[in-house]
Amino acid sequence: MKHFLRMFVQVCLYFYCKCLWRCLKFVVRKLTGRCELQRICYNIKPGASRTMKIETSLRGSKNKLLQTSVSVHPDAIEKTIDDIMELKKINPDINPQLGVSLQACLLQIVGYRNLVAEVEKLRREPYDSENPQHEEMLLKLWKCLKPDCPLEARISKQWCEIGFQGDDPKTDFRGMGLLGLYNLFQFSKAEWEKKRFDKAIGYSFAIVGINITDLAYNLLVSGALKTHFYNVAPEAPTLSHFQQTFCYLMHEFHKFWIEEDPLDIMEFNRVREKFHKRILKQLQNPDMALCPHFAASESLINM
Repeated sequence: MKHFLRMFVQVCLYFYCKCLWRCLKFVVRKLTGRCELQRICYNIKPGASRTMKIETSLRGSKNKLLQTSVSVHPDAIEKTIDDIMELKKINPDINPQLGVSLQACLLQIVGYRNLVAEVEKLRREPYDSENPQHEEMLLKLWKCLKPDCPLEARISKQWCEIGFQGDDPKTDFRGMGLLGLYNLFQFSKAEWEKKRFDKAIGYSFAIVGINITDLAYNLLVSGALKTHFYNVAPEAPTLSHFQQTFCYLMHEFHKFWIEEDPLDIMEFNRVREKFHKRILKQLQNPDMALCPHFAASESLINM
């Protein structure tokens, strides 16, 4: 009986999604004189709420032009908007704001997709001790964190002083590749003098930074960070936005760790998982911007 009811519900949902919903959209368009894209842009304020509904509408369309519009090259967005307006029989002279709003949404949608690709490329690139650029950035990281303490040798136990697990940091970058190094370096340039992340509070800076990089990466790839980026980036989110988010997560984890007051580092995974759930819950709010000081500018308001 339960199996039959489950199947019945699934059939009803399928019928609703494939037939009734499309009929409903047709009726609403006839009554309002506006297509779904117009209703979204005119009735929902700029930001994640609008952009995510536009993205859902385009991806769920039966029309190939609309489906593929979320993955076009950034340079083709303007033409794509013109094609959409023509397809929907919308006069741009009568509805000039619609084109501006759709362009802003597509820039964010396409930009997020490209950011995922860029971050993934960095993550997949392994640290290479034979690469002068990789080595230079690693040594700069040391100088940022320990400006008054020269590194005695490239392979040295001194690396443990800033939170690496052994005498050669390259082994700690295996999971996150260059992405881990990029994030640690970015954080150390701006934040190290404000907060000392060291063993005095129960964890080591470098290895935790790489771990939080993994957390930020998974939030990005899963799409959870769309809420944040669509609210803070007026156009396409960039690697800089991702690194700012990483710095924010480092600060928040630092505070969260102190609040949790774990007995020792053995509780790290438990605290990290609890912190992850807290961030995910925050990102369920469509108005959420994780970094208040990186909040969307006024340029987003009129889009």
